[in-house]
Amino acid sequence: MAAATRTSLRFLLSVSVTLTLAHLAASNSEGDALYTLKRSLSDPDNVLQSWDPTLVSPCTWFHVTCNQDNRVTRVDLGNSNLSGHLVPELGKLEHLQYLELYKNNIQGTIPPELGNLKSLVSLDLYNNNISGTIPPSLGKLKNLVFLRLNDNRLTGPIPKELAAVSSLKVVDVSNNDLCGTIPTSGPFEHIPLNNFENNPRLEGPELLGLVSYDTNCS
Repeated sequence: MAAATRTSLRFLLSVSVTLTLAHLAASNSEGDALYTLKRSLSDPDNVLQSWDPTLVSPCTWFHVTCNQDNRVTRVDLGNSNLSGHLVPELGKLEHLQYLELYKNNIQGTIPPELGNLKSLVSLDLYNNNISGTIPPSLGKLKNLVFLRLNDNRLTGPIPKELAAVSSLKVVDVSNNDLCGTIPTSGPFEHIPLNNFENNPRLEGPELLGLVSYDTNCS
């Protein structure tokens, strides 16, 4: 009986150590991803000063929130006087719910890897200097509620894939250079038209197939 108890205790200890190491590895991976973001940004106000890659977990960093399992759930860097570009490594933050980078001077494109953020609720990149297209991969974000990309330099059409994200409540892509037609199916049925305004090449709502979706995009 005593031997069996010792074996059981050893097994439980082994499982506990394995789970702890798994959590530490996940925290390190997420810290690496965030540190890659830091290295891609210019930070004159030192808001990222606490982002120290030598720490075991990024959960002690300012502007980062974690859950009880020490997985990153929020990155809050809105209005932080940051410039630079986003990095594909952000797609590794699989528990991330809020990515708040609005009102900075971020340039470059939106990484398609953000479509891997299956837990994402809010993607706020408005009031930056982001160019390129809206990645169709964002259509994989089945928990997304807020998508605010307004006041950037985005081009191309609004991806049809976004119409399949039934959780979407707020979409704002105004003040860009988008083209094509405004979707009307799924969540877009309830998005006000002024959330699409000031895109000179963007046509009015789709007319049930009577208007070519990518009109004005050539």
